[in-house]
Amino acid sequence: MAELPGVERETLDVDVVIVGAGPAGLAAAYQLARLIKANNESPAAAKKLENISIAVLEKGKEIGSHAISGAVMDPRGIADLLPDWLARGCPIESPVTDDGFWLMSEKWKFSAPILPPPLQNEGNYVISIGEFVRWLAPIAAAEGVDLFPEFAASRVLVEDGRVVGVRIGDKGIDKLGQRKPNYEPGVDVRAKMTILAEGPRGTLSKQLAGMFDLYAGKNPQVYSVGVKELWQVPDDRFAAGTVIHTVGWPLDADTFGGGFIYGMKDRIVDIGLVVGLDYRDPTLDPHHEFQRYKLHPSIRALLEGGKMISAGAKAIPEGGYFSMPRMYGDGFMIVGDSAGYLNGARLKGIHLGIKAGMLAAETAFHALVNENYSASQLQEYEAMFENSWARDELWLQRNFHQAFEYGQLLGMLNAGLGLFSRGRGFGVMNRLEGHAGHERMERIQRYFGTEEPHPPPKMKFDNNYTFDKVSDVYYGGVVHEENQPAHLLILDTEVCVTRCTEEYGNPCFHFCPANVYEPQPTADGRGRVPFLNFTNCFHCKTCDIMDPYQVITWVPPEGGGGPDYKKL
Repeated sequence: MAELPGVERETLDVDVVIVGAGPAGLAAAYQLARLIKANNESPAAAKKLENISIAVLEKGKEIGSHAISGAVMDPRGIADLLPDWLARGCPIESPVTDDGFWLMSEKWKFSAPILPPPLQNEGNYVISIGEFVRWLAPIAAAEGVDLFPEFAASRVLVEDGRVVGVRIGDKGIDKLGQRKPNYEPGVDVRAKMTILAEGPRGTLSKQLAGMFDLYAGKNPQVYSVGVKELWQVPDDRFAAGTVIHTVGWPLDADTFGGGFIYGMKDRIVDIGLVVGLDYRDPTLDPHHEFQRYKLHPSIRALLEGGKMISAGAKAIPEGGYFSMPRMYGDGFMIVGDSAGYLNGARLKGIHLGIKAGMLAAETAFHALVNENYSASQLQEYEAMFENSWARDELWLQRNFHQAFEYGQLLGMLNAGLGLFSRGRGFGVMNRLEGHAGHERMERIQRYFGTEEPHPPPKMKFDNNYTFDKVSDVYYGGVVHEENQPAHLLILDTEVCVTRCTEEYGNPCFHFCPANVYEPQPTADGRGRVPFLNFTNCFHCKTCDIMDPYQVITWVPPEGGGGPDYKKL
């Protein structure tokens, strides 16, 4: 979000600031507050920690409004955090009651008689991640944690090589960068420690990665995008607690991904398609593929007579253990999806994010006791991770995604081999090398054998089973103040007009699931330049991830803007 120079800003001083009110951020806040309370109540405590302030900043208009996931939750994380989580009324949809795994072609499906072990969900729970964090937030607040919705952190504050807090984006700036009557400069939230829990491709985490080379010696992080809808069906044809994962159609053999169908309460079906953001076809459109997915005979029959009630999209960090950045430094720690705490083989990260938040909280507690917020103190966080069950789980799938760079067949063979080699798979010396997803996208001439792109024929959306992108944006409740600077920054539009048009055919017109990028001819007719419908944005970050030239940067819009997800 744009900021005006020379502005006097108010300062909010806290001890610990946490950016992001998802499972990881709220777990960190709650656990830290509980550790401080237990310390202060213990007669044996060497030092009391009085008046410690913990602030959680959330860019959405309320906690949960930007939360979207599958979601089937492994309860291990929440049981560690809150052993009485069920008794406290955690809003589960259903325990998993039935599991399925479908291999699909365009017209048929084959139900696997044996589920791959990572997809076995006995003991797990179907949940809405939005309802989950709405439940967890007041539990944290009851421990004295301060929650600040509509506080969109725009950048980290760094002094003398140490993170000292974050700056909240200004409000009330018009699209020309001028102050409106309601102008309000963003606050500088200064803290002894900053914990980033922004979700995948976090803006501030990306800033720190560039400043402090956090991916040195690591594989690049690789992402997928999940496009999903909630459907209300007219009867009990798909019981709550039923979980189905699919592979195959409509994705080709070179593209990582698959579908999911989860049964929720009140005859709601949670359905979506995950597409690896390391595909080769420059014209691939994940939203379009998801609409095709719903036309499969088995899925169409499931949705028949139903009504789509909600929609959204989100990036998913899939790179695994060797794609996790260094997660600490002077004055900061990174947790949850921002640090790659996701098991791609299981398509699960909620439990891992909660555990990451707990580990960061314990580290922060020790730092407060020792009054030491340096990297040498905060490296305890990564050391504790390496000795945790979260590391053990991620280590067993450390090479899961990398082999899919060579197609689904080799990827699945590697995944199967990994089950018998404790995660090594095809890896030599335990590690398969990986590449950033945008590097795998092929130029038009190489992919199609011609300079003319061959995008799939445009689907005729029937508004019954299939919907265009703008309709899904509406069902995602997306609202942004229109008269503000665009939060999608194209650093070099000349690249869009020339090289990207000629070499890739402007893939942003295809990969964005929200129709943010719309082709507009240049004045001289030489090419096309994206017209930004930024008010459509789902905040999925696909453009930031998959742009082949990496000239698109996603930054938070004015606080409170974006989707308003319900039960997603």
